[in-house]
Amino acid sequence: MFRIFILIALALGISSCSSYRPAQDDFHKSLVGPYVLDSGDRIRLIVFNQEELNKEYTVDQSGYISVPLIGSVAARGKQTSELSKMIAQMLSNGYVRNPDVSVEIAQYRPFFIMGEVTTAGQYSYVTGMTVQTAVAIAGGFTPRAQQQTVDITRQLNGKILTGHVSLTSPVRPGDTIYVRERLF
Repeated sequence: MFRIFILIALALGISSCSSYRPAQDDFHKSLVGPYVLDSGDRIRLIVFNQEELNKEYTVDQSGYISVPLIGSVAARGKQTSELSKMIAQMLSNGYVRNPDVSVEIAQYRPFFIMGEVTTAGQYSYVTGMTVQTAVAIAGGFTPRAQQQTVDITRQLNGKILTGHVSLTSPVRPGDTIYVRERLF
C-alpha cells in the first residue's frame, strides 16, 4: 500500500512538472518597452492656453478618448508622446493655431488577482508593483496557496500571453494574476 502511495505521489509530481511552461520572451520584453495606452487608462491632456481642453480623459472599451473640437481619438496601442503629437496635429487643422499639447498618465488601468488569495478582485495599479505587492494588496495568500510562483496573463500587441513567474516579478497595468492551489 505504501508503494502505491509513493508511485501516485511520484506520478503527480512528474505530471505537474510537465505542465510547467516558462514565460515567453515577448512576455518579459513587455516589461522594458515603453508603456502603451489601453482601455481603462486615464490620461491628463494639457493644451497650452486652451483651458476648456485641459482635463482628464478615460480610454474607453473601444480604445478611444473623446476630445472637444476634434471628437474621438484612437488612443489604444499608443504611447503618450505619440498621442500628444496626434492630438496636436488634429487641433492644428482649423481649431488651434500652433497647439502645444502634453499627455500624461493620470491613472493606470487596474490589475486583477484571483485564485488562492484572501480577497480576489480588481485593484488599482501602483508604479513598480511586483507579484508579492499585488498579493499583499489582495489580503495575502490563503492557507492552500502555492506561494513560490504564480501565473500572469498579459495582453501584448493584440496577443494574450500567460507566463509562469516568481513573486518578485513585475506586474503591469491590466495584468491578471492567478495564484494556484498547492497539492499538499
